[in-house]
Amino acid sequence: MTGVPGAGKTLAGLNIANERMNIDENEHAVFLSGNGPLVDVLREALTRDEVNNAKKKGQKLTKREAAIKTHAFIQNIHHFRDDSLGTAKAPIEKVVVFDEAQRAWNQGQTSSFMKRRRGLDNFESSEPRFLIDVMNRHQDWSTIICLVGGGQEINTGEAGLEEWISSLKNHFHDWNIYLSNSIIEDKNYLKDNALKEWLHENATIDKNLHLSVSVRSFRSEKLSDFIHSILDIDTTKARRLYNDFLKNDYPILVTRDFEKAKKWLKSKAIGSERSGVVASSGAYRLRPFGINIKNQIDAPVWFLNNKDDIRSSYFNEEVATEFDIQGLELDWTCVCWDGDFYFHNNQWMFRKFKGTKWQNINKEIIKNYLLNAYRVLLTRARQGMIIFIPNGSLDDQTRLPEFYDETYEYIRKIGIQEL
Repeated sequence: MTGVPGAGKTLAGLNIANERMNIDENEHAVFLSGNGPLVDVLREALTRDEVNNAKKKGQKLTKREAAIKTHAFIQNIHHFRDDSLGTAKAPIEKVVVFDEAQRAWNQGQTSSFMKRRRGLDNFESSEPRFLIDVMNRHQDWSTIICLVGGGQEINTGEAGLEEWISSLKNHFHDWNIYLSNSIIEDKNYLKDNALKEWLHENATIDKNLHLSVSVRSFRSEKLSDFIHSILDIDTTKARRLYNDFLKNDYPILVTRDFEKAKKWLKSKAIGSERSGVVASSGAYRLRPFGINIKNQIDAPVWFLNNKDDIRSSYFNEEVATEFDIQGLELDWTCVCWDGDFYFHNNQWMFRKFKGTKWQNINKEIIKNYLLNAYRVLLTRARQGMIIFIPNGSLDDQTRLPEFYDETYEYIRKIGIQEL
């Protein structure tokens, strides 16, 4: 199942797993994700909900008791994998939902992890291949549901969709495969033409398996297309989408002043609406503004606690990166843009900060990770966002104005107004 950012893939997966459990208590289903913050937030939210519902019914349920159920229902994909290493038996789960399946590890990353952390030499399987093999142990039937976001791979070793298809093609010939038409038609999902041809001949293609409308940004289903066009440097399309669909219904502003950005966030978040500051994990030179991406947030606290908690997103003191917020959302966001990814001579420049200076990124796959990081950050707000692009400083070689000015001018050229 594919879908645009915010289309509800995670919610669909949770509903599927929960419905299968309710049909038959012996038919175990589980929701898996390699996204640690997402797993933590979902578990905490459902645990709190279980406790509150019990209290309303006059029942006594401790948080510890409620957590047992949610921890069994929602698991980290790596823990599920490790539980299957020491046995050849089929797992008790017959239905497994893999969220963000495109982020599963390739063979190199999996082998390296197994050697370093599990003491296993010569582990010759990617994460997708091993996980399919685990479910393949069932003698009667089993179902794997992969939830896939296009252009969402953001970390080293993430295999994308290719590894899932290659594993099925080369090792599991008796599985029935169903997939959305977007996997064949959209370059953001699958780039290998040979695998596309194989799917045409060996899979059932169903357009209903693609969620095309964003429910996250309910004011405009066009936000995802708009962000894609910005990152693809399709200025004409970006300007058209902004003027026709976003300008009046989905507020987007740009500013060079971080204090103004934070005040704007507070003015927009009304009642239970949630706001927060996000930035790239490579945005090391935003520290002069108090934006320190090295400080790890406590995801359940940041996403779920109320306005009285200084650790929550509301206070705009702790910043979430793409790793913290992928698969999650806020109502209003401030996206902080640094010199790790900037516009220059009508193209994107890709860099990482090491020691005391920026270094250019030359590997295409690492460039894609960084591009996708900003794609994630720019699609997390349900109702609107403000983009903070610093002015830079001639006194600091790591924050020169040229690292920021052309990005700001590009965003303004699209039509986005300055605050």
